[in-house]
Amino acid sequence: MTNTDKNIETLTQAQKRAMSVRPKVAGFPYLAEALRQAGILKNIWSLPSCQSIYLMKDGGVVQQGTPLVTGTHPVPKFDKDALIKALRTDQAGNSTFPEFLDSAWKAGVVKYEVDFPRRQVNYCGANGESYLEEYPAVEIKESLVG
Repeated sequence: MTNTDKNIETLTQAQKRAMSVRPKVAGFPYLAEALRQAGILKNIWSLPSCQSIYLMKDGGVVQQGTPLVTGTHPVPKFDKDALIKALRTDQAGNSTFPEFLDSAWKAGVVKYEVDFPRRQVNYCGANGESYLEEYPAVEIKESLVG
């Protein structure tokens, strides 16, 4: 198995594990911890393309999601308050992940980077604006893994 195949398998298994332990409310830290434990260092999301790059010690993997828009569109102005509202709605379990991505885009987020070792997410606008949020450490109990 090549490093590329190994990285894809690592990501796939970590995502499956994460989804099996992630609660509906405040679930992101569990997802992030499962990915961190698998050796994934960083996740870089590009909006509105919904391209997600996962970086590991010996390479990376890209996952291409369904773009939020097609054609030519203006980039929304970065709105920190709207972003925080989208985050809190998602954290409360009141939005799906695609709805969160759409809300983040509408709040002017063109990229966000998750740093798993530091437990931080940095949301970035097109003109260099940013909002950094830390998330709590959690413990994944193996008995939760299905």
